[in-house]
Amino acid sequence: MRSEPVRYVALGDSYTIGTSVAASERWPIQLVERLGGAGRPLQLAANLAVNGFTSGDVLAVEVPRLVDLRTGFVTLLVGVNDVVQGVPEATYRANLELILDALERSLPIGRIVTVTTPDYTVTPAGADYGEPDARRAGIVRLNAILEETARGRGVALVDIFDVSTRAASERSLVADDGLHPSGAQYALWVDRIAPVVERLLAVRP
Repeated sequence: MRSEPVRYVALGDSYTIGTSVAASERWPIQLVERLGGAGRPLQLAANLAVNGFTSGDVLAVEVPRLVDLRTGFVTLLVGVNDVVQGVPEATYRANLELILDALERSLPIGRIVTVTTPDYTVTPAGADYGEPDARRAGIVRLNAILEETARGRGVALVDIFDVSTRAASERSLVADDGLHPSGAQYALWVDRIAPVVERLLAVRP
């Protein structure tokens, strides 16, 4: 007998809303389909991600909507726009703490998954934007902050940064805009995210 689907809300920026890919190729959609086939049904109650959002935007705009959505599971991926817009790392850390504080007030720790930010500087468009070496270093530092914060709270973390770097030599992993991941790259992300989510859903909150 199949269990009732868990209401899932995705938080984040363009990587989660799936800029430049079909809706069916967005990684939250692929995640739901993958887990449904494995007998761990999720219902995507909402994908609240917005292109260009920083951690501060997620905190101010996306997080407050969770209560009305009767959320049972959340993924969080945010950071690239903090780097691009020059948000201080201390501000990112503080926003991240506040986001996780809010999530933990609504959900058990075992119902939250964080995902690292990919390296857009290896893409054709990303390599020509700004100072790619500095941007890449900024992403690495923010990912370290995310890892430290998540691990310190016992929140699950999935690292997809190294997967994203494959786009430097595998053009099929880049969307038609030359910047964002393709559906094929998102499928590789789900290869890592799905087992973590499946394990968490197997445990009663």
